[in-house]
Amino acid sequence: MAELLKVENLSAGYGEAVVLNGVSFSLNEGETLALLGRNGTGKTTLINTLAGATRQHAGTITLAGAALHKLASHERAAAGIGWVPQERNIFKSLTVHENLTAVQRPGRWNPDRVYEMFPRLAERKTNLGTQLSGGEQQMLAVGRALVVNPRLLLLDEPLEGLAPIIVSELLKAIARITRDEGLSAIIVEQHPQAILAISHRAVVLDRGTVVHSDTAQSLRESPELLDRLLGVAR
Repeated sequence: MAELLKVENLSAGYGEAVVLNGVSFSLNEGETLALLGRNGTGKTTLINTLAGATRQHAGTITLAGAALHKLASHERAAAGIGWVPQERNIFKSLTVHENLTAVQRPGRWNPDRVYEMFPRLAERKTNLGTQLSGGEQQMLAVGRALVVNPRLLLLDEPLEGLAPIIVSELLKAIARITRDEGLSAIIVEQHPQAILAISHRAVVLDRGTVVHSDTAQSLRESPELLDRLLGVAR
């Protein structure tokens, strides 16, 4: 598989504060990366940095051979980054359908395909963002990232605070998007076993640096290591 994303010696943060220090990893076309770590280790900062929402102090980010770190956030979307931030950031004053068509770019993903994947959104396509439940807002945030037709999907804690039935629906959708459709993705999640099960690779951050990198299967099958790194296996 061809390399899609390459991050080398990345240092970034907010203002003068450096949160990430010397982060390096790569991701191939069609692969999913589980980005793990305890709270406050820099996972969200890394996702935000890839999307162009932090201050980068050093290092390079390359997407399909292009220097992503030189681009503004809106240019990164055009270059192939689809971003679902922790806050979801849907347009709450627009309808579900308007949220999707407002950012749509040409490609295989369109509102109809999003509605097929998330029937709840099809039932609520004329509802405003303010009229959606938390789970429906998350589905819309994922759908909105898909209709940009990205090469790389960034998901920051997509299952956080959702009811178990919604978590199950979203996991199935994410597995379809990545495993079946072959869209590359980086997923931050506090429930590692759920994400490791649908990922190819795993990177663990601690204090803003990479402390472990391996296949997702290997980490999933090593509960003692997972417990030592994250404190969540048992």
